[in-house]
Amino acid sequence: MISYKAEKNAELLFQFPDNLPWDELDKQGVKLPVRMKFVDLVIERETDILLVEIKDPSHSKAADKDRKSYFKRLSDNSVLTQELTPKARDSYFYLHLMERDGKPFKYIVLIGLDAFDPIQQKAVLTGFKDRLMTDIRCEAYQAWKRKHIADCVVLSVETWNENFPKWPVTRLSAAAAGGA
Repeated sequence: MISYKAEKNAELLFQFPDNLPWDELDKQGVKLPVRMKFVDLVIERETDILLVEIKDPSHSKAADKDRKSYFKRLSDNSVLTQELTPKARDSYFYLHLMERDGKPFKYIVLIGLDAFDPIQQKAVLTGFKDRLMTDIRCEAYQAWKRKHIADCVVLSVETWNENFPKWPVTRLSAAAAGGA
């Protein structure tokens, strides 16, 4: 198994099988196209390509006011329109130009909401997938002609592990993550 963290001090640790074809798209410290936003991971399966974006407002170093602000931005769709949709579009565009678009794309958004109570989680996540898919397909006054993202799903750490049991993610303590 190969371990992966999106950032050096990240608390979400992924375990991927050695034979799983994946790579980090939003690489730090390498030259990337200017003003493009990328998802964290690209996972290629037999029938599709997964674009995986990781958001963790529950990180132990996140201040309470930052968590509340992020939750508000999730609730008012600004995270969706200003971060998630552009990352899906730009990642698809980049992979298209790199001739890595021979399979349908599915967008997976993992949001670490475990610091929020279940009622808050449900409130923000209800309908979020549909709003995200709508925004991806129609960012401007006219919808995109090409359906570049076939589908999307928004997952918590728990539902990630239910959907991808062979690719588990666990939350590390702050000390284990390198933060304390």
